[in-house]
Amino acid sequence: MLEQPSSIPLGLRVELSRARVQSGKSDLTDEWMAMLNERVDECVATLDREKMALELVFRRAEDDGEWIYWVSIYGPGGAGLDESVPIDRDHVAYGRQCKTPGWDEATPQFFLAPESVRNAIVSWATSNR
Repeated sequence: MLEQPSSIPLGLRVELSRARVQSGKSDLTDEWMAMLNERVDECVATLDREKMALELVFRRAEDDGEWIYWVSIYGPGGAGLDESVPIDRDHVAYGRQCKTPGWDEATPQFFLAPESVRNAIVSWATSNR
């Protein structure tokens, strides 16, 4: 696990990860992201189990190919994807088809949020539900 800077509240994990979209899989990646957007309520229903306070996905075409970037802020003890849950199963299936295996991880350097937002994120991610 990467070391977190002191500006990140204790108990939170902040991650920026990227993976290369496989050659020829851009249209399928469009389909994957459309599926997640169309089923956003199912995605939101998984956040509690994952202790995920915030999750964002970006895509970027660069000289060396197309990349998908995942930003996550989560708390301790959260569960990962559960393939017995339909949205997680479909999400994992698309990921296996679209991206190269594994993730490149960036090292967090600084976390900044208004106190009320910071408190809400910490409360959500670290509560025992």
